[in-house]
Amino acid sequence: MVAYRSGCFNKLRFDSQDLDDVWSRNFPRIFYAFLGVIAIPLLLGGSQLILLGGSFYYSFAGLALAYSAWRLWERDPQGLHVFGFLLFFTIAWSFMESGTNLWALAPRILPWAVLGIPFLTPWIRRDLHGGNPPQLFSSSIAKATVPLTIVITVYVFAEGTGFEVQEMVPRSGVNTVNTNTDWPSYGNSAKGTRYSPLDQINSSNVGNLELAWTYRTGAGGAFKATPLMVGELLYMCTGGNRVVALNAESGELAWQFDPLIDPEHLAQARYFTTGCRGVSYYEAPPEYDGECQARILTNTTDARLIAVDALTGERCSFFGDQGEINLTIGMGNDPRIANFQTSPPGIVSGNAVVGGWVIDNRSVGPPSGVVRAFNAITGEFAWAWDMGRPANTGEPLRGEVYTRGTPNVWSLFSVDEELGLIYAPTGNETPDYFGGYRMEVSDEYASSVVAIEGATGNVRWSYQTVHHDIWDYDVPSQPTLIDLPGDNGEKIRALIQPTKRGEVFILNRENGEPIFDIQELQVPQTGGVPEDYVAATQPFTMDLPIWRMQLDETKMWGMTPLDQLWCRIEYRKMRYEGHFTVPGVGTILQNPGATGGFKFGGSISLMKQII
Repeated sequence: MVAYRSGCFNKLRFDSQDLDDVWSRNFPRIFYAFLGVIAIPLLLGGSQLILLGGSFYYSFAGLALAYSAWRLWERDPQGLHVFGFLLFFTIAWSFMESGTNLWALAPRILPWAVLGIPFLTPWIRRDLHGGNPPQLFSSSIAKATVPLTIVITVYVFAEGTGFEVQEMVPRSGVNTVNTNTDWPSYGNSAKGTRYSPLDQINSSNVGNLELAWTYRTGAGGAFKATPLMVGELLYMCTGGNRVVALNAESGELAWQFDPLIDPEHLAQARYFTTGCRGVSYYEAPPEYDGECQARILTNTTDARLIAVDALTGERCSFFGDQGEINLTIGMGNDPRIANFQTSPPGIVSGNAVVGGWVIDNRSVGPPSGVVRAFNAITGEFAWAWDMGRPANTGEPLRGEVYTRGTPNVWSLFSVDEELGLIYAPTGNETPDYFGGYRMEVSDEYASSVVAIEGATGNVRWSYQTVHHDIWDYDVPSQPTLIDLPGDNGEKIRALIQPTKRGEVFILNRENGEPIFDIQELQVPQTGGVPEDYVAATQPFTMDLPIWRMQLDETKMWGMTPLDQLWCRIEYRKMRYEGHFTVPGVGTILQNPGATGGFKFGGSISLMKQII
């Protein structure tokens, strides 16, 4: 440092040697203190983990790191050796716990490796060895570190990805059954395949896509809709159930329809009341001679079913009452926020079929989960499937209501027009995690897929994916309908039902019989409350073990040892007995959680028969 005087001021100038001296003196001390600070939560948290029955590693790591930091503070090279031993011990422990799983090894090893980098700097080496530190990699162990690291890294990347990727045949040039270029339903077809045979965009050119146009809805709330495409128009709904038709090529607005929902209604439970998953497109039979030959049917979150002309957006005035149907009829005197529609109607046998959504876990006996059908042209009531009145498919008499509290169908229907069936994935009778008050009929149909005759509303068959569901494992995924080859070359009409619990059930959609082997396996029975009971067994698809991983402490995630330790402690505090751990008093670990698993299903390649 050089000091000099100029006029009334003293000036100081630091040269590079001065800065290097300051850094050399202070950086090592800061680093050693940092190691000591990290050691404290490792030691304390590790001790807590041991008391909870967990791994000894974190306590040992905290102790070793604290000792290393102390010796380093005393400028004893032994501190470096202790840290090196901790690093190699950590590597060995990581492989013992995780095998070659790359994603599990990375947070166990990399933070310690990064923490060891400062030991290679000249400031630390000079601080520990004085003015004449040994050269880097001067020892045999140090020389072996680099090639050993390379070998381990290559091996882990080669063996530890946990995924097997098979080469896929490109779609281009392959003949397919469906050459339709439209997307007329939520899942493309009413069978919910979410498959398109179009090959203009493929793996070789997808990286060259550029933005073609943008349309801003101006609506608040979550955007949940899947647009439909029919001809040159895209149809979608926004928050507040506005229906918008856009030119698919340019993005220009063709028309929009606003159902004028009360803003006060939209302000309640806003995430749900502003949600709209889509609309339905319907073309009347050729013999129909009237308005709205092609129409858009949409449900609203204030419980209406509305029909508008697909080309103009004008109301279909002869549908219901001036283009709409009041869906609160027969539902009781609850406020409209208690029951409404967020998913598009299914269309089968000329009927528009609607389910409903209720706010869960507020009370018992909410509005009914009834499924209703209305003539898609006139809006005339067709039938109702009220599971509490199985012999009566008509509307309730004056002063009566549909059976309250029954499981609802809040998600998406699938349709097989050839069979005349509509397939409904069902929810639960609320509350979700306690079934002591549930009706017998609710336990029969909850968390199921139900095949309903589109013309009559009679149940053809049902299959339950969870018995006495007290885990909120209702079925939100749209069933996918495909045809599979049988052993003798015959066509098997199949239904694929993904579930929140991670199981995939493949059934014969004509009769509900399993196509793949399904077995009833015993599940945990303890930990519940005396006012409720637990089903002794649950169905598992033996040929599709997609979500069978049992959690243990080693599966807990963390980007660093500290948050991984915290996650392990939390795991040890919770009660967990594997799949279907029984809810009760206290904290449990539920895996998969109530959001899945599978929440809204997937797609299927009709060309390759790949789910």
